Amino acid sequence: MQPEFLMLTLLSMFYYICLRRRSRSGTRGEALTSRRAVESGQRAVMPVTVEVEQYAKEVLDFSSHYGSENSMSYTMWNLAGIPNVFPSSGDFTQTAVFRAYGTWWEQCASAPPPFRRTPKGFHSQDYIELGFEEPVYPTAVDVLETYYPGAIIKILACSHNPFSQNPPADVRWEVLWSGEPTKVLTPQARQFSPNIKHINFPTNLLRLEVNSSMLDYYTEMDAVILRGVKERPMLALYKMPIIDINDLSDSEEELSDVGCSFRQGGDGKHQKTGNGYFDKLPYELIQLILSHLTLPDLCRLAQSCKLLHQHCCDPLQYTQLSLQPYWARLSDASLGYLQSRCTLLQRINLSWTGNRGALTLTGFSSFLKACGLSLGCLELSCCHFLNEACLEVISQTCPGLQELNLSSCDRLHPQAFAHISKLTRLRRLVLYRTKIEQTAILSILTFCIELRHLSLGSCVRIDDYDGVAGMLAARCHSLRSLDLWRCKNLTDRGLAELVSGCRMLEELDLGWCPTLQSSTGCFQHLARSLPRLRKLFLTANRTVCDSDIEELAASCPSLQHLDILGTRLVSADSLKKLFQSCPRLLLLDVSFCSQIDTRVVQELSGLFPKVAIKKSFTQ
Repeated sequence: MQPEFLMLTLLSMFYYICLRRRSRSGTRGEALTSRRAVESGQRAVMPVTVEVEQYAKEVLDFSSHYGSENSMSYTMWNLAGIPNVFPSSGDFTQTAVFRAYGTWWEQCASAPPPFRRTPKGFHSQDYIELGFEEPVYPTAVDVLETYYPGAIIKILACSHNPFSQNPPADVRWEVLWSGEPTKVLTPQARQFSPNIKHINFPTNLLRLEVNSSMLDYYTEMDAVILRGVKERPMLALYKMPIIDINDLSDSEEELSDVGCSFRQGGDGKHQKTGNGYFDKLPYELIQLILSHLTLPDLCRLAQSCKLLHQHCCDPLQYTQLSLQPYWARLSDASLGYLQSRCTLLQRINLSWTGNRGALTLTGFSSFLKACGLSLGCLELSCCHFLNEACLEVISQTCPGLQELNLSSCDRLHPQAFAHISKLTRLRRLVLYRTKIEQTAILSILTFCIELRHLSLGSCVRIDDYDGVAGMLAARCHSLRSLDLWRCKNLTDRGLAELVSGCRMLEELDLGWCPTLQSSTGCFQHLARSLPRLRKLFLTANRTVCDSDIEELAASCPSLQHLDILGTRLVSADSLKKLFQSCPRLLLLDVSFCSQIDTRVVQELSGLFPKVAIKKSFTQ
C-alpha cells in the first residue's frame, strides 16, 4: 500500500469533518462572502478620527533578560517610556536585551531535547508584555531596534486591561502580525513597523515574541510605540469557525458515519464495509502515522470515525506533550480533556501557560494527580499561576521527576521552593530569576544528589554562594553544568571548593560575578581542575588575563564557548595559543576587550575561520 494513499485518506477525513463543523456556522457561500468582506474591509479607508500615539507605560512580564534584577542596565524594563538611545546604533546598557542569541545555546549539554509534535510554525523563544496607558484599536505598532534587529517574529494584542482593578474574564489574544525568523544583513538601528491586522476590540496590552536563533549577537530594543484610534473602525469582521482542543464533542453520529470507505466485493460491486484499507494496517503502523500530527490535528482526527478515535486516544500518543505553543487558549478545561489520554505521560511542557486565571490550582493538581506518576520532565517556565500549593502537589504526585524548569517564575513565594527537596531523583533544575533563598537551595542540594544540571542565574535572594558551592562540592559530584550568572557574592574560596568537588563540570557560567579576582589564581585553578570544560563564561570580569587564557589552552582542549567580554588584560598572542590548543572552539566573545581591536579580530578570523569571534560596537 502506497504511503501517499494513506496520507490522502487521512486528509480526506480531515476535510470531511471540517466541512461538517463549518456548516453549523454558515454555508460555504456565506463563509466565502464574509471572508471577502474581511479582506475588503481591511483595505477600506479608516473613519476620520484622531490617532493616539503612546509609548509603553509599564513592562508587565518577560521571559528573560541579559541584565540584573537590581539594576536597569540591559534589562527589559528599559522598554518602558520614550527612547533612550534611538536612532543611535550599537551596544548600549540603556536598552532591553534578552539572555541568549544564535543556536549555540541549544547546542550545550544542559539544553533539554526538543519536544515531539511541536508545530512547525511555532518559533518563539522569548517574549515581553507591555502595558500602555489608553486602550485603542491598533492601527500601527513601531518597535525601535538599536542593535542586531530582526528577532521579532510575532506581535499580539490582548483584550484584558492590565491596569483594571477587576479580575480578568474571557481573556482573548489576537495576533496582529507574525513572521518567520530572519537574519537582517546589518546590525544597524531601525524602526520596525510591520503591517498589522485590524482587530475588533481595543487593547492596551501588547506582547512581542522573539526568536534570536538567526542573529549573530544579542538583539537590543529601545522602545515600542502603539498607534491607534479610540473609536471602533467600521470593519465587517467575520471569525471563521476553528476546531481546536476545546471543541471536542465526539458524537456517536459523526464517529459512525465518517470515514467508512468502500471496498470491492466478490460480485465486482462496491460494498460499504468497515474501515477499508485501515483494517489491513497493523495497529503500530497507524500509531506511527498519527505520531506526526500536531496536537490540534490529533484532536480533530479523533472526531472523524471510531477507529481513528481509538487510535487518537491511545495514551502512547501522549508520552510527550508540548502545550507551550497553545499558551493563549489553554485552560483547566483543556487539561481536563487531555487528562484521560495522558496516563503514560513522561514529558510535558506547560511553559508560558495559565496566566491571568487561565489555569488554577484545581485544574493543575487534578491533571498531575492523574498523570504525574510516570512524569520525568516538567517545564513550567513563566507560569505565574504557580503557588506553594502547586509545588507541593508536584512533590507529592511526581515521585520520578528528573527535570523541573521554573525559569522566571518570579512571583513564587520563597518558602514554596522547600518542596523541591522532596524530588530526590532530580537531574535538571532551572531556577533562573526566581526568589529562592539560602535555606531552600541548601535543602535541595542536601537531598537531590543526582543533579546533573543546575541553573541559579539571577537568583538574587541567595545570601551566600560560597555556602552553595561548598554544598555542591560535597553532595553533587555528577554535576555537568552550573549557571551562576550574576551571583554577587561567590569568592575565590567558594569557586576553588566547587571545582575541586565537581570535576565532571562541562559548563560553568560565572558571568557578571564581580567578587572573583584573577589575582587569587582562581581561574587557573578552575582550568586545571575541569579538563572536560566545554563552556566557560567570565563575562564582565575585568581581571581575566593572559595567564588565565594560557591555562585554559593547556588544560581544557574540549573548550567550545568562551566569553571574556570586558577584560582589559588579554592579548592577541594568548588567544592564538587558545585557538591552536582548542580545535573545537566555536564561539569567543571579546566585546569591550581593550587590547582586542577590530584589526586583531579580523586577523584572528582569517587564521581561525571556524571560530565565531564576537566584538560589539557603539556609535
